[in-house]
Amino acid sequence: MPFARLATATTPTCHIGLGLAAVGRPGYINLGRDEDLGADRSVEALRTRTHELLDAAYAQGVRYFDVARSYGRSEEFLAGWLKERPGLDDIVVGSKWGYTYTAGWATDAETHEVKDHTLATYERQRAESDALLGDRLDLYQIHSVTPDSPALIDKELHAKLAEAAAQGLTVGFSTSGPAQAEAIRAALAVAVDGEPLFRTVQSTYNALETSAAPALAEAHDAGLTVIVKEGMANGRLAGPHAPAVLQEIAEQTGLGCDAVALALVLRQPWAGVVLSGAATTAQLASNLHAAVVDLDDDQLTRLATLGEEPRAYWERRGQLPWH
Repeated sequence: MPFARLATATTPTCHIGLGLAAVGRPGYINLGRDEDLGADRSVEALRTRTHELLDAAYAQGVRYFDVARSYGRSEEFLAGWLKERPGLDDIVVGSKWGYTYTAGWATDAETHEVKDHTLATYERQRAESDALLGDRLDLYQIHSVTPDSPALIDKELHAKLAEAAAQGLTVGFSTSGPAQAEAIRAALAVAVDGEPLFRTVQSTYNALETSAAPALAEAHDAGLTVIVKEGMANGRLAGPHAPAVLQEIAEQTGLGCDAVALALVLRQPWAGVVLSGAATTAQLASNLHAAVVDLDDDQLTRLATLGEEPRAYWERRGQLPWH
């Protein structure tokens, strides 16, 4: 599968990927966007910013790039960057289907994205992704599977996904919400002709939300590549927003809160790729320092106190404003 390329990389950042959720559209729920992006959030401004981030990431050893149909123009921005830089054959590209972007490039839209896990949406969005990324698309994931998702029981959809897998596309899924572990275990049971359908899982895991860890370990043991998203908890673990414990440990290491927060995720034995959601090249450079953070037992014990009850965590996430 394509993620084998990451395992053979020689740079210390080979297990850190770059997600474009924060720069593929003008509005998102990350904290601090006014400082990160400023007032100019035109298509061209964000295209330029995205290309600068991709250049910086590649130069520093990052090889996995994560986009989605609902991340505004993220696929378009990534596709344009790849076209301008032919020969970068060591890159792995993952995208997601299942949400449709509906904000019309506005930050104050009433609805920013609409979820639909039907076969019709898969076929429409697969065609849209293929038109932009073509054979550069390595991984296609169902976006934000929950235990009640129809994608877990739709046999016709499963057959279409298995057909895509037989043609060389890696098929995966992402999860969200307080019942991530249940969704992961349900997805692990999905098979077509006796063969497991999914080869990757992308889930939220961070110092505040650790509930998916046992299920992610099971997925890893079953042979899936685990991709971790929202390791910064949408900015709640960054800089001035970080809990005091995290700030104290960051000061001890001499690095940023973000590097410590991502280092905690990287040390999980089941974590294959950990995503940076950086919106600036400075944030990216700081995130990449996570690869050299060495947390001792005392620091790990203190970080373990930050965990929140899953429903409380996801309720707070759902209250974060799009800006």
